[in-house]
Amino acid sequence: MSKKHPHPPSADAAPAAEAPPAAPEAAPAPAPAPADEPHPSPEEALKDRLLRLQADFDNYRKRMDREKKDWAAYANEKLVLDLLPVLDHFELGLADSAKNGAPAAIVEGFQLVYNQLRAALEKAGAEAIDAEEKPFDPHLHEAITHLPSDDVPEGHVVAQTRRGYKLGDKLLRAAQVVVSSGPAD
Repeated sequence: MSKKHPHPPSADAAPAAEAPPAAPEAAPAPAPAPADEPHPSPEEALKDRLLRLQADFDNYRKRMDREKKDWAAYANEKLVLDLLPVLDHFELGLADSAKNGAPAAIVEGFQLVYNQLRAALEKAGAEAIDAEEKPFDPHLHEAITHLPSDDVPEGHVVAQTRRGYKLGDKLLRAAQVVVSSGPAD
């Protein structure tokens, strides 16, 4: 009996079955939820949704309140800015009438109207900035010139040519001032 010996494959023979090429690796599938985490019941899901809606509505209401206050502040600011030149002219007219000897009854009438206008502006939140003889503050004052002064220290306001105003913490109009440059040399 003859035994058959296996022959080594020749170089030109087809290779034995090869492993198929590796497929590109896909992203790992999300891990399934652990069995110990309970799914919310429909009642709990509904309660959670209701709480979120209430919170969203509360945030909306607060935002609307803020916007309403901002609009009111803006409206006050615009009105006050429009009335400031009128107040300036009243001040100039009262000062001029006192210099030129206008009848006392007319001056008194204009003074009353001026006081009412100023009170209305203060009620709206406008606050006058009095700058005379105070240190110059570039955040509140607008220097229109510097003058030497033996009476007022350097860097302080010698005179105010136009009153400034604030509305709350916001500067509406800087006070126009003349600043001392110290004693004349």
